[in-house]
Order: sequence, then C-alpha cells, then structure tokens
Amino acid sequence: MTTKAYSIIFLLLVLFFTCTSCEEEWTEEQFAHYISFKAPLDADGVTPIYVRYRTDVVTPYKLPLIVSGSTVNDKNMSVKVAVDPDTLANLNIERFQSRTDLYYEELNPGYFSIQETVDMKAGEDVSLMNIDFNLSGIDLVDKWILPITIVDSPTGDYIANPRKNYSKALLRVMPFNDYSGTYSGTALKTYLRGSEDGAWKRSACSLVIKTLEP
Repeated sequence: MTTKAYSIIFLLLVLFFTCTSCEEEWTEEQFAHYISFKAPLDADGVTPIYVRYRTDVVTPYKLPLIVSGSTVNDKNMSVKVAVDPDTLANLNIERFQSRTDLYYEELNPGYFSIQETVDMKAGEDVSLMNIDFNLSGIDLVDKWILPITIVDSPTGDYIANPRKNYSKALLRVMPFNDYSGTYSGTALKTYLRGSEDGAWKRSACSLVIKTLEP
C-alpha cells in the first residue's frame, strides 16, 4: 500500500472520530432549561397585544411560555406567574423620568384575570398562559400595561430566565373592534372660523378612529 493510501485512511479515521465526538456532545444539554415569556419588545420597551373589545364579555388571550435549551424539556413543571408593578415603575422612571404625564398606567385588576400557574409537560418546550380580559368601560386616554413576571420556584423545580426581558413581560394592552383603524380623505375643505362662506383650502388628512362602543 502506498504512502498516499495510508494518508487517506488516516484522514478518514480522524474525520470519523471527530464526527462521533460531535454527536455525543450534542446529546448533552448545552444551555440551562430556563423558563421565559415569548414577549418581544418594541422600540418603547413594551410588548403590544391587541385585544378585541367586547361589552361585558370576556376576551381570552394566550401568552406563550418557553423552555430554553438545546435539548427537549424532560420533566413536568408547574410555573408560577404573578403581576409585577415594580418593573413597570422602573420602566416609567427610566424612560420618562419626571414626565409623569407620559407614564404608562398599570391595568386595573377589574379588567383582567391571569392564570397564576402554568403547567409545562415533559417532552414539550412551549405552554400557553391564559389571560382573560374584560375591557368594558376602559378609558383609552391612558396607556395601559399589564406587567407580569415568572416567580422563582421555592423548591428549585424550574429556573426563571435570569435576563429580566425574558422572565418579565410588559403587555401594552391595545383594545380594538371592527371600527378601529386609520381612515383618510383627500377632498376635505378646511374653513377659517367666521369665513365659512369665503376662503377655504383643500387638504389631505388621516383620522384614527378610537371609538370602542359596540
């Protein structure tokens, strides 16, 4: 057998053992199985959620909870969730400082109820948390936020993600109905007060309809 043949066989053996070791490495967990919300932030540092407005009728919303890691979750867990006003207070101070007129407001408990315990099953990496909204009579002058957090397990059954933007969620509640939207017009006439029969000018504008009456 020639030297070239020996070299080829040697390289094939090295490649074989390298691939085998890589496969064994990926059978072990590469990252911790942290529990997180799936609630991506927008430019304002909150998560907009759109909730259909109904009078005296509960509207359900399902927020995903996920288990991070490179392997599948291998145990059953009961994850506790709670309202977290402190995170909202910190956001308002960091973003608006003394401009209290711009602050987000915590959603009144009368407008929602949350599922305080979410079951995560072995073999699954995603579970859905139920939030029930009843927004009848809500005042849209204020910017409403539902702040929630994953509560650390007292027994160590699970670990909340140490990064606060994953273990906490600031849900910006955006009510809507069939009449919500942006309406535009290009043939509107604008009059000066007292000159309705005289000078006017044509203008284009857009109008955002906020009414939530059924």
